[in-house]
This record gives sequence, structure tokens and C-alpha cells, in this order.
Amino acid sequence: MKKMILPLATLLLSTSIFAQSKNFLDTPYLETSAQVDTLVTPDKIHLNITIQEKDSKGKVSVEEQENKMAQRLKALGIDLDEQLVIKDMSSNFKKYFLREKEVLKSKEYSLVVYSGKQAGEVMVALEQLDIANAYVEKTEYSKMDELELELKTRAIKKAKLKADALTKPLGQKLGAALHIVDNSQPYYPRYNQAPMMEMKAVSADMGAQPLDIDFEKIRVETMVNVKFALTN
Repeated sequence: MKKMILPLATLLLSTSIFAQSKNFLDTPYLETSAQVDTLVTPDKIHLNITIQEKDSKGKVSVEEQENKMAQRLKALGIDLDEQLVIKDMSSNFKKYFLREKEVLKSKEYSLVVYSGKQAGEVMVALEQLDIANAYVEKTEYSKMDELELELKTRAIKKAKLKADALTKPLGQKLGAALHIVDNSQPYYPRYNQAPMMEMKAVSADMGAQPLDIDFEKIRVETMVNVKFALTN
């Protein structure tokens, strides 16, 4: 008798699933999809900056370069506590011919700025300080979560408008949404595809000002698929 319990339970479960599927297929419905997109300007630009202590005459220490950089960034209105962090600090040992070992230090920073103009000002300032190892690491839009929810709402409304347009000539009306699928792709920060490319400030030593140019806009897309019940 115990051997019959499992097959019977399986049969009941299969019957229930089939009935649900059949009921869904028997309901008249209209399936439609909608896509909306928009362009936004990045408002978080991450700059990667590396300061190195080179073995040369008149060598400038990392600490001295760091202090000069901090002063210049403050003069540009940058909050060092909020916008600047140290990513990596290392000491490399290098052996020279007929010399003792010397320690060459380097520090890597991540600086967040909030506009293309401010990024240009920073690059000019760094070049004037002979800190040339800097590049844009990635760009982001800070209110992306809110934007994506707004686009999903717009996509659902657009899908309903399309469904209404398709059913009115038939004299039918839309009922409740039977099935909704969000086919949107998640957004990820845009990383620079050529991180070793340094941003050079043209004629910085001549006092040229950086242009107030925004970074390439970010395209954000949302797509939904909706099944609406049909009523007469």
C-alpha cells in the first residue's frame, strides 16, 4: 500500500499543473511588448592617479607629490575625504650596478569628480605637477536605480497603449495583465576600454583652460512583454 502513495501524489500534482495550464490557454489574451530608452550624462567620473618616486637627481618623494596634489585638488573645490581614496601602496626593490638597493615607492589613488569640466581641470592640474600617469577608469550615473524604475513604468504604460490600440477596432477590451516579463538588461558602470591611455591637457603649461565638455552619454534601455486578458 505504501508503494502506491508516491505515484498517486505525482498524478495529482501533474493533473493540477495541467489544469492550470489549460485554464490559462483557454483565456483569450493579447500579448504585446514595449521598449523605451533614454540618454543620461555621467555624473560620477572615476579617475585613476598614480604617483611614483623615481630614482633621479633632485628626486621628489611620493609624500611631497601627494601633498602638492592634495593642495591643488582642494583649490579646485574637491572634498578629499569624500572624493579621494588610496587604491594601492607599494614599495618596489630595484638593484643597481655598483649601488646599494634603493626603495622606489608608488601610490595609486581613485578620485571621483562629478562633471567633465571638473575632470578636465584635474587633468590640467596634475600635468602641471608633472603627474602624468592618470586616466579615466570608469563613468557612472548616480541615480540609475530611480531611472530604471521610471523607464519600466513608462514601458508598461506604452505596452498598454499598444494593446488598447490593437483591441479597439475589434470591439474588445483589455482585462487584467496575465503575465509580465521584464526583459531589461542590468546596467553596469562603463569602464574605459583603453585604461592605459592618458588624458593629456593641451598646452597646460601655457595656462590653457580645459573645455567644458561632457562625457559620452549613457544609453539606458528597458523592455517588457505583457499578456493582457481580453473581454467582450
